[in-house]
Amino acid sequence: MGETSRARSGPARRPFRLTAWQAVAYLVAALVILPILTIAGTAAGGDGELWSHVLANVLPQATKNTALLLIGAGCIAAVVGTGTAWLVSAYDFRGRGVLEWALLLPLAVPTYIMAYAYLDVLSPLGPVQGVIRAMLGYDSPRDFRLPDLRSMWGAIMVFGLVLYPYVYLTTRAMFLTQAANQIEVARTLGAGPFSVFWRVVLPLARPAIAVGTSLALMEALNDVGAAQFLGVRTLTASVYTTWIIRSDLPGAAQIAIAMLIVVVALISLERWARRKQSFAAGVQRARPMQPQRLTGVKSGLAFALGALPVLIGFVGPGLYLLVEAIERIEFAGFSGALISATLNTVAYSAIATILVVALGFVLAYAARIGSGRLTTASTRLAVLGYAMPGTVLGIGILVPVAFFDRTLDATMQAWFGYSTGLLLLGSGAAMIYAYSVRFMAISAGGIEAGFSRIPLAYDHAARTLGQTATGTMLRVHLPLSKRALVAAGLLVFVDCMKELPATLLLRPLNVETLSTMLYGEAVRGTYENAAVAALIIVAIGMLPVVLLARTGRMES
Repeated sequence: MGETSRARSGPARRPFRLTAWQAVAYLVAALVILPILTIAGTAAGGDGELWSHVLANVLPQATKNTALLLIGAGCIAAVVGTGTAWLVSAYDFRGRGVLEWALLLPLAVPTYIMAYAYLDVLSPLGPVQGVIRAMLGYDSPRDFRLPDLRSMWGAIMVFGLVLYPYVYLTTRAMFLTQAANQIEVARTLGAGPFSVFWRVVLPLARPAIAVGTSLALMEALNDVGAAQFLGVRTLTASVYTTWIIRSDLPGAAQIAIAMLIVVVALISLERWARRKQSFAAGVQRARPMQPQRLTGVKSGLAFALGALPVLIGFVGPGLYLLVEAIERIEFAGFSGALISATLNTVAYSAIATILVVALGFVLAYAARIGSGRLTTASTRLAVLGYAMPGTVLGIGILVPVAFFDRTLDATMQAWFGYSTGLLLLGSGAAMIYAYSVRFMAISAGGIEAGFSRIPLAYDHAARTLGQTATGTMLRVHLPLSKRALVAAGLLVFVDCMKELPATLLLRPLNVETLSTMLYGEAVRGTYENAAVAALIIVAIGMLPVVLLARTGRMES
């Protein structure tokens, strides 16, 4: 009778056991969700009249500007990224090998540095307009001047030509895995090069284009420096000015809610594009496409077309920064402020990188050894921070961190008569927290990709030999994933160095980093003082570009 009732009730459920790996994953997910909950609570606690003012006077124009910027920059990034990816994938010409990696170089130039450089180069008193006036016989900017770069069209061009490599990376990977027989069949049926691209290649690459474009748009949405330099009031710039200049934190939180809605829309676009990912993956085992050889004028024209975005997006601003930096160093040398900003940048970025890589490793390993909906949900939530702009994170982190600082200070004074002051805000811990939340996806994703190359049979063999989960990690996964760890760490370090919005909002008082120093000098109009800082950022930003280029060559 007992056996019958036990059989009817089904097998007994195993008791839930919380491992240390899962506990850390749950904690990281909670720390990522905390800023979002804080923003919602801060926005809800705002004055109703204030919310009416934001809805009537701030959100309409800021939302319109943001939408125009994202649409324009997204179109340029998609066209340039897809076109250059097809050029170096479908055709073989002199200089093609150089363009394959050079087209990634604009990734090393943050958008605010690109805007900073071209504002000075293309200003009415700058070298470009001076040469044009001399060629046309004009003596003064009053007689002839180009349209002002401080405009919506200027912002669209800057963002599009800096962020197109995101589309280039995803679409080129798709082109390299497309089957040659599909293209050959189209050509056999009489389709020309344009028809093959438009009717065969482009539909297959549409998911990759959408994914790359959504990544570029999230980077554009995160920007605050370039938008302000170019006079475009976006949602991100509105959050910054509402909080810092007007000292209106609830109003900034309410604008941040609108930004989160935009981010959710972009993520939905990416997920929608991935619904056909399995279809694209089905051709990976087919014979790869062979590039068509170009000679003579066609070869030169192809190289010129491919080199144009590199010249505008990297070589131009890079040469400007180099010349300005040399002149500044020859005139005044390395200032103490610049050395201090460099040391601060390296120190904070290094600390954040170590923390992010360690937690990313825990997340990736918990996802590998764990099972269940809660573990899966926590690992997915933990990487949502990359989709949150730095200004949104800044608001979401400031409130709980400031509350913790005030509570700790009051407790220490009451018990021990000692004031701790702003412990987390004053030490830069809040800034490191923001870096960790924002770039956790880069670390966890890169390490998880490295784990995917380790067969599960290795795990089973280690466990059969008596190793625990931690022992298997130390003796199997850690040695075999060193390359993934180094790559993830390098990418996170450079992104921390370039991050501007969260750094502006959460840095300790009287602490400057390279990005905030550049921003401050550019706002004051003293461009020559910021050239050295910008050049250092660009030089270090080239490290992940070299890594991506090497990875692309190995995979192809």
